[in-house]
Amino acid sequence: MPAPTSRHPTILEVAREAGASKTSVSRYFGGERERLSPALSQRIGEAAHKLGYRPNQIARGLKGGRSRLLGMLVADIRNPYSVAVMHGVEQACREQGYSLLVANTGNDPAQERTHLSLLASYRVEGLMINAAGQPTRELQAMAEQGLPLVLLDRWLEELEADRVGLDNALAVDMAIDHLSAQGYRHLLFLSEPVGLASPRQQRWQRFEQRLSEEPALDGERHDPALDGSAVRSLLEAFLARAGRPAAVLCANGNVTLAATRALQALGIRLGEVGLLGIDELDWCSLVLPGITTLAQPTETIGRDAVQQLLARLDDGGAALPPRRTLFSPTLIARGSTRLPVTDNNKETP
Repeated sequence: MPAPTSRHPTILEVAREAGASKTSVSRYFGGERERLSPALSQRIGEAAHKLGYRPNQIARGLKGGRSRLLGMLVADIRNPYSVAVMHGVEQACREQGYSLLVANTGNDPAQERTHLSLLASYRVEGLMINAAGQPTRELQAMAEQGLPLVLLDRWLEELEADRVGLDNALAVDMAIDHLSAQGYRHLLFLSEPVGLASPRQQRWQRFEQRLSEEPALDGERHDPALDGSAVRSLLEAFLARAGRPAAVLCANGNVTLAATRALQALGIRLGEVGLLGIDELDWCSLVLPGITTLAQPTETIGRDAVQQLLARLDDGGAALPPRRTLFSPTLIARGSTRLPVTDNNKETP
């Protein structure tokens, strides 16, 4: 095994060790080994192993005009959705011979601008953005320089770029249809603070639209801070006003967790008050009687984002019009939306 050193050996040192020219070593690591004799290739390989030499992939890529790097900007790496999509992105990058650079902004727009500059300095060949703020100007400048962009989950309406994410209107429709079919008539839509996050806006607006179209249903929308006391107080007040049968529709996994804790603190059984969450999380099947969810095809979303970037890198791909790809969720029905049959709801299926 090569002895560890405090610095990286150079290509010149490999050449001296192998008794070869620097050009020959460059050809060995640059995909031109067929131009070298078998004996010379063997000497170079043995010398590199002895010295612990590893080629600088970024420098090689810049010299050849290709970095083989794709970038991904994530609003919150702690969000299970982000982790799941990132897994799909990484798998697709590996299969296509690309490496992935990930930057987490922590939902901080200032940090987002800093990371965009950092990713650009690494000469990424394409960039996937799960935006925290509104970095339209910075991204537009990148696009004008020929960098392919894909918006993940969160749209920036003024930016002409490919978009990949969930069909949010369909998700809310599926949730309301399911809750209504199960016999729930009073619906509470809970979201994290809506702000500028387009998925939250779309789900919020679709919920309001559906209630306005269906007089048999009534409901409320709220976007509280997700601390336990706020959600618990809000739920308690809603149930006192609305009566039963009532259900809670949660806009994402973080809200589902907060609502589950609040219902448990109030001593309310799941199903007695319905609970449905957008995003399937591992623990949803473990909380009895199981929490009904709408699962996003996160790996497919991540893979599709990579495919769209690679399509832009192909000859003629840059001239294609922006694409919007929306995926359908999958309903996973569990006991949290199974209304117990009582004298007050004998009509329940």
